[in-house]
Amino acid sequence: MASLEASYYLGIDVGTGSARAALVKLDGTVLASASQDTKTWRDPADHHIFEQSTTDVWNSICTTVREVITRSGVSPKHVKGIGFDATCSLAVTNWEGEPIAITRGPQLGELGERNIVLWADHRAEKEADLINATGSSVLDYVGGSISLEMEIPKILWLKRLMPADRFDRCQFFDLPDFLTYRATGARTRSLCSLTCKCTYVPGNGWDRAFMSQIGLDSFVQNEFAALGTDVLTAGKPVGDGLTVRAAAELGLEPGTPVGSGVIDAYAGWLGTIAARHEEGGVVSPSVSSNDSCHRLAAVAGTSTCHLVQSKEGVFVGGVWGPYKDAVFPGWWMNEGGQSSTGQLIDFIISTHPAHQELKDLAKDQNKNIHDVLRETLEGIRQGEGAESWTEVIAHTHFYPDLHGNRSPIADPRMRGSIVGLTLDSSLHDLARKYALALEAIALQTRHIVDKLNDAGHSIRALYLSGSQAQNAALMRLLANVCNMPVVLPRSHAASVVLGAAMLGRFATVRDPPDPAAALWDIMQEMTPPGTVVRPAAGEREKRLLDVKYRIFLESIEIQRRWRSQIDAVAN
Repeated sequence: MASLEASYYLGIDVGTGSARAALVKLDGTVLASASQDTKTWRDPADHHIFEQSTTDVWNSICTTVREVITRSGVSPKHVKGIGFDATCSLAVTNWEGEPIAITRGPQLGELGERNIVLWADHRAEKEADLINATGSSVLDYVGGSISLEMEIPKILWLKRLMPADRFDRCQFFDLPDFLTYRATGARTRSLCSLTCKCTYVPGNGWDRAFMSQIGLDSFVQNEFAALGTDVLTAGKPVGDGLTVRAAAELGLEPGTPVGSGVIDAYAGWLGTIAARHEEGGVVSPSVSSNDSCHRLAAVAGTSTCHLVQSKEGVFVGGVWGPYKDAVFPGWWMNEGGQSSTGQLIDFIISTHPAHQELKDLAKDQNKNIHDVLRETLEGIRQGEGAESWTEVIAHTHFYPDLHGNRSPIADPRMRGSIVGLTLDSSLHDLARKYALALEAIALQTRHIVDKLNDAGHSIRALYLSGSQAQNAALMRLLANVCNMPVVLPRSHAASVVLGAAMLGRFATVRDPPDPAAALWDIMQEMTPPGTVVRPAAGEREKRLLDVKYRIFLESIEIQRRWRSQIDAVAN
């Protein structure tokens, strides 16, 4: 039997564009990690379409895991548990686990590589509208209206277009659950995936009347076998661990325990929310799981998810949830989100006429483009004698929902807008628009936090992870706009995969008397201390940010009013 010191846990994260694996020690130290890009197919004639392949995703996972084992020098027998997380994307297979094509056209429903409808895919707008028109009580648990990014609208889209005999040959997985299925052969589903994305009602399971009402009566007739009926909370052991086939593909030992997976944002919550922070050389004390109720995890990459836990269900209009048992058994989660944040920043930069000039300057100076933009903004601020960047862009206003609003207004038809444009295509103008995008992301975060707190939460701090956590300017804005500390992880890139590794460790804990307490203890032990960014805006900047927040809220009402006026004529 291996000693405790020879025990390692493997976290596997599948994000929007890559798969990542990390081998983690008991104290949360990442011993080795590796990543591999995954493919996404777009439709040049339809911007709503985002498709991926489970074959490609699994092959990428195998590549990263083998690379991690090689880099670490650790024997596979010392890998004691595996945890998976992934984007909340819809994976479709037949009953033998072979991929079923989800691309519109004659191949739809046949065997085919492109079998994942990515979370960002917005093809199911009509289906989401149909579901929301039912007024079903299941909608109470998704903030009052279902998102077209969730799985049931996408399944309904497939049902509408796929021949019935092909549809009946399909089984459907949220992507984290497909990965545990592929690893273990067990058709279990995670409560995280089912409650958060598939209208599985806390405490009641599938709503038969609702499914029949929206046209998925075949699921009712087959007792929901295609969606899953054997459900597990986060990290509970799945099946008998790795199958012989999966172990050979991954380079690991058959039977290695596999924890029930979670959506990637929830892995980010696991990997950050128990963190202490270091300030002035002093590390803050450990806290109990009750303190998690005052901490909002923001997992910020291509998009941003905002997660807060509570002991009782809190219903927040326009914010997903409350989801019972999504992570801790008996506890509830609310999930807010911004559909496009990192993606938005990249779009603002890459589509500006000065983009090439920016890249050339960054190359000449051997700097990151974000550093060049920040230095340019600082030069503008000093040249104008302004107190802050907020003052530099005071008379320009940006509404950021270029890809619809996920929360807190849950309106996929919202679009972006800028007020205050000038005839300027220079690098200075790009720097101002960059600052404007960061400001808009922070203002929208405040909107989400305010809605959560108004409904009954008591959020006192933001806990960031993901690629955006390294953007110091955005972190300062979040602290100033939301007027609360922002805690940053030791490694912005490791938090999500670290959360997955925690699930792998929890899978080795057999029948704990208090699963929530046992998982919290693992989280505290495996989460390294982070750093903290505290609000530091001067009085003038505070007043400006408050005014810009009021204008931000007003811009929502203006856009909706204008849309109604146009629709009244166009429709």
